Amino acid sequence: MSRKLRIGLIAAAIVLGVGLIAWLGRPDSNEKGVAGQAASALTVTVETLKKETWPQTVRASGAFTAWQEIIVSPETGGLRIAEVVVDVGAKVKKGQLLARLADDSLLADRRKQEAAVAQAQANLQQAASNSRRAKVVGDSGALSEQQLEEYRINETTTRAALASAQADLESIKLKLRQTRIVAPDDGVVASKTATLGDVVNIGDELYRIVRQNRIEWGPEFDSRQVAAIKTGQLARIALPSGEQVQGTVRMVGPTLSTDTGRAIVYVSLPVDSAARSGMFGSGVIELDSKEAMTLPQAAVVLRDGRSYVYVVGSDQSAVSHVVTTGRGRDGRIEVLSGIDARQRVVASGGAFLSEGARVTVIAANPSKSNTGSAK
Repeated sequence: MSRKLRIGLIAAAIVLGVGLIAWLGRPDSNEKGVAGQAASALTVTVETLKKETWPQTVRASGAFTAWQEIIVSPETGGLRIAEVVVDVGAKVKKGQLLARLADDSLLADRRKQEAAVAQAQANLQQAASNSRRAKVVGDSGALSEQQLEEYRINETTTRAALASAQADLESIKLKLRQTRIVAPDDGVVASKTATLGDVVNIGDELYRIVRQNRIEWGPEFDSRQVAAIKTGQLARIALPSGEQVQGTVRMVGPTLSTDTGRAIVYVSLPVDSAARSGMFGSGVIELDSKEAMTLPQAAVVLRDGRSYVYVVGSDQSAVSHVVTTGRGRDGRIEVLSGIDARQRVVASGGAFLSEGARVTVIAANPSKSNTGSAK
């Protein structure tokens, strides 16, 4: 092959290669979008700041305690526990039998005292009869005034003896009633020390009852916070199990601790709530209401200890903005600064976006939404 022919073939091959590269590099006529623009990374819904009226809140932690605890003790001593009726955790009604003391000795004392009362009644009848006869005889002058006075004194003395015997009988009957240990009020048995067969003394603790099964939360607040808390305000508390309970402020402590400079606020909880005395929980008390500019909680992305939202511009690109957040409530969060009310914010899925990524915006709450799904 001649030298000129070889040069011609090489030149033709170079031209063909350049043309092929140019053809392969042209924009695909079937690809979405415009040449030089990135494809959409995510389909999203957007929201703007919404003005709402929210109560201000103060947060604190505190222990759960019984509203009142009833200590049940015997009012008579020296008797053996003959029966233990209820155990820890039992719900009891006012007047319900909790335990019973042995009453054999008291029953014997009652029979003995009933006989003493009967004897005193007989003595009184005899003394009264003697006094009446002496008065009749005395009117005839057969008895002296001194003798008549002795009959009257004897009647008075026997009457007093009868009253004393009757009082002793009532005392024994009272002790018999006191052998029945009953609940002073409705509630739940928190603890039990009554043991079958024990001989009890007056005042020994047998049961401890949470009165009316009412539990309170007792957080502490400083003087500035206490000034804003009022009776009847709503409180929302998280239990150790994660369950939320609501209560109302029953009373603000009248004094501040000299050691901590804080006061206890007493929050009443619903009867039969999951809270138990001895638990510890944290929560918030809602104060007076104040306007808030809010977004869905899902719109805020936490990254490197800061809060971000993605704002969609006119070119459909998402740009992150650092925001300052405040209160949270019902799945929404207050935005204090960082964006204005006109800007469109990605409502959810911001964690999947990169800076400047293009998005496709769809209407909020469409019938078949694929919000937050990657394309």
